[in-house]
Amino acid sequence: MGNIKLLDDHIANQIAAGEVVERPSSVVKELVENAVDAGSTRVDVSIEEGGLALIRVTDNGYGMEPEDGEAAFLRHATSKIASAHDLFAIRTLGFRGEALPSIAAVAKVELVTCANTSGLGRRIVIEGGTLVDKSDKASSRGTDIAVRELFYNTPARLKYMKTIQTELGHVTDYMYRLALAHPGIAFTLKHNGNTLLQTLGNGDLLNTVAAIYGTAVARSMLKLEGETLDYKLTGFISKPELTRANRGGITTVINGRYIRNYTLALALLQGYHTLLPINRYPIAVLHLQMDPALIDVNVHPAKLEARFSKEQELMQFVERESRSVLSRQRLIPEAGQGAVRKPREALVQEQLELYRGEQPGRSPERTEAASGSAGTSESRWQANSGGGGSDSSLGAAVHGSNESTLYARTNQGFAETDTPRSDSFGAKDSVQREARYEPRPSARSESRPSGRDAAAASEALARSLTPREEAVPPPLPAFPRLSPIGQLHGTYMVAQNEEGLFLIDQHAAHERINYEHYYEMFGKPAEASQELLVPITLEFTAAEAGRLQEKLPQLEQAGVYLEPFGGASFLVRAYPHWLPPGEEQSLIEEMIEWLLSEKKLVDIGKFREKAAIMCSCKASIKANQAMGTLEMEVLLDRLAACRNPYTCPHGRPIVVSFSTYELEKMFKRVM
Repeated sequence: MGNIKLLDDHIANQIAAGEVVERPSSVVKELVENAVDAGSTRVDVSIEEGGLALIRVTDNGYGMEPEDGEAAFLRHATSKIASAHDLFAIRTLGFRGEALPSIAAVAKVELVTCANTSGLGRRIVIEGGTLVDKSDKASSRGTDIAVRELFYNTPARLKYMKTIQTELGHVTDYMYRLALAHPGIAFTLKHNGNTLLQTLGNGDLLNTVAAIYGTAVARSMLKLEGETLDYKLTGFISKPELTRANRGGITTVINGRYIRNYTLALALLQGYHTLLPINRYPIAVLHLQMDPALIDVNVHPAKLEARFSKEQELMQFVERESRSVLSRQRLIPEAGQGAVRKPREALVQEQLELYRGEQPGRSPERTEAASGSAGTSESRWQANSGGGGSDSSLGAAVHGSNESTLYARTNQGFAETDTPRSDSFGAKDSVQREARYEPRPSARSESRPSGRDAAAASEALARSLTPREEAVPPPLPAFPRLSPIGQLHGTYMVAQNEEGLFLIDQHAAHERINYEHYYEMFGKPAEASQELLVPITLEFTAAEAGRLQEKLPQLEQAGVYLEPFGGASFLVRAYPHWLPPGEEQSLIEEMIEWLLSEKKLVDIGKFREKAAIMCSCKASIKANQAMGTLEMEVLLDRLAACRNPYTCPHGRPIVVSFSTYELEKMFKRVM
């Protein structure tokens, strides 16, 4: 007698259930997906005791004929594929024919289904994989399936179930994902009679987001749309101030199927780039449509994972579209942003202009803009703008100001001279600022330069640029023009415009400016690398020295040249001259430490970004450092010229706003 035996269907189904039916949420998933495939417009789910006592799914879909209701519980019985060719064009959520027999093998199942409007359906009862009863029963069109006492005949599986709340959490999480995947279906979920989810099913994805996450979250979502020859992307992503502690807020839907995919989540995070704080993740719902031939969903028993044939192109597409949407937004979080703005009513306190003259230390243009009295909003807007042709006068004022010596004595400061710029803001930023804003005289200048002089200065500055910089200026975000009015605790600048009050984190702002400068500089390190008269000696362990030997070419791409000096020592022979003064050795050590911590080959772009972040943090002003009005003006001008003036390289917000409406509400000026 041979030792190999053929398992009977009952044991085979119980083994299959171990892969398909992990917990109550697995049963909910399979049954609700069948309801979706049946063309339902309404699906009601009711569970008890976390789904271990009862899972009931009722839909108004196509239903099944009497003979199909019984055949559906046979292993590998399905109506969704007929040949091997169909596996390459799967458009339904279920197709394996394993779900119902696997569920019936470990539970007590009652199915009532009707495929027409006659009012007469078919009732089938199966317990532990054995058919107990089949009969006719009055029923409306659709399917009603109840699963009771899950794992009653497999006590080992039942013993490893978690608490009721844990199992309930898995069920609700999946129902949320499926509701987001199919906003055109009205879903309800009840646990022990309490409603946990109810969607309208009107096809509006944002309404579904509001039903799950709340209306405050829905208001902070940004619409996402994009299309290529292979892919179509729709959905919503949250503003950077709305984050979660894990990736659980990211829902990815491919051709109507919710899947878990790390690479797509990574592509989305790369789209946010430096807009998110460390270890924080956005809320997002991504709907991707593609040819089924480009995706393989038959790689996981529960069909929760997928494999893409053009994964790299898909990642680039998702990253590009999400970054494009974010780049078009003014990403300044508002204090009290949860409040709903209402139109002004008659109960507004009368405002009297008690002072119309020039205030000490402020230009007439700033006084006019702050009071909001004379001139159109456009003229006040231009009066608040800065940079451009007034850079030289502003720089002279900074050099001559006693209150500004903090920056005049540092290489990364705000002082400007008549020579070409080489500080942390760069000549490129100066021209970006000039191209965008009208010239503004400094607070100490007595007259505005004529239009001819300003044009001549602009033309001369433009000629000093390289052709590439002049021809392809990077797009600038819609950053508001701000007028500084003070400083709080030596850490936050206070500024205003006609929209309201703004608080600016001075360290984060300077860090963003420096980051963009250093990122550009690390792109051309060979032009700036200087050889040292006295090399810097660095010591490492033997293991670190061996790994560092392999990383030397990557350091050279950043302009840092090391050579072995015997044993585990290395000499730093050269590094870029624009590294923050006094921080060169510590920065090089941090760069090496980061390189050694990366096990795989490091992409030069990633290394360039990491090095720029390290430099920007060390070169920026710190908290509790006093700033004068002119210094704050220059800082705001340079911040507005940044590609992304809203967050520091670590993702922390730079600016927080208090709208005029919110301020008036606080003081009861509007009721």
